[in-house]
Amino acid sequence: MAKKPKGSQNTAQGKGGAEKQPGRLKQIGMVAKVVHQQSPRSIPLAVTAAVIILAVFIGIGVWTGSWILWPLTGLPVAFLVGFIIFTRSAQRVQYKMLDGRLGAGMAILDNMRGNWVVEPGVAANKQMDVVHRVVGRPGVVLVGEGDPNRLKGLIAGEKKRVSRVAYDTPIYDFKVGNGEDQVPVSKLQRTLVKLPRNLDKAGTAELNYRLKALPSKMQMPKGPMPKGAKMPRGMRGQMGG
Repeated sequence: MAKKPKGSQNTAQGKGGAEKQPGRLKQIGMVAKVVHQQSPRSIPLAVTAAVIILAVFIGIGVWTGSWILWPLTGLPVAFLVGFIIFTRSAQRVQYKMLDGRLGAGMAILDNMRGNWVVEPGVAANKQMDVVHRVVGRPGVVLVGEGDPNRLKGLIAGEKKRVSRVAYDTPIYDFKVGNGEDQVPVSKLQRTLVKLPRNLDKAGTAELNYRLKALPSKMQMPKGPMPKGAKMPRGMRGQMGG
C-alpha cells in the first residue's frame, strides 16, 4: 500500500483530531473582513489616523533635527491609535450584528473581563425568554432576554431563589432590549461595570460558593441563536410555562 504524503493530513486539526484554533493574525484578518463588509469606512479611518499621527512625529523630527528618535517614537503611537479605532469599530459591528438575536446578551456577558462569573440560562420558559446570572463585585446581577412582561415573573422567581443564599447581598436585574426600561446590547457591559462594588474578592468567592449549592434548572447554549430558532425537545420539558 502506498504511503500517504506528509501534507495529506488536514492541517486544521491538531493532536487527537481536535480542531486547531486560527492564529492571532488570521483572527484579526477575519475580523477585519467582517468590519469592512459591515462598515467600509472604519478601516480607512483607522489607517488615516495612524498615518497622520506618524506624519506629525516625522515633522517634529525634521523640525528638531532628530530624524531617528521622533519617527521611531511615533510609529508605535500611530499603530496603537489606529488599532484602538479599529477595535472600537469592530465592537460596534459586533453589537449591530447581535442586536435583536436570542442570546446576544449572553454573548456580551461571556466576554466580560474581570472577576465576573456568568451562569447562562438559570431560568427560562417555553417562549424562550431566559435569565442569566452574573456574580461580581457588585453582588448578583440577573440579565433577562426576551419579552419584558414575561421576564418580570422569571426574574422575580430567580430573585427569590437567589435570595435564599445571597442574604443581604444586593441583587440587580436588567432586561436586554431597545425598549423602555431595557438596556441595549451595546450598553450592557458598560452598565454592569458601573455598578457599585459592594463585595471584595473574598466575599465574591464566598457568594459564588453558596450559589453553586442551588440546584440548576437548565443550561442554555452559549452565544446568540438565530432568529426563529426552536428550543430542542429535551429542553422544553425542563422549562416552566
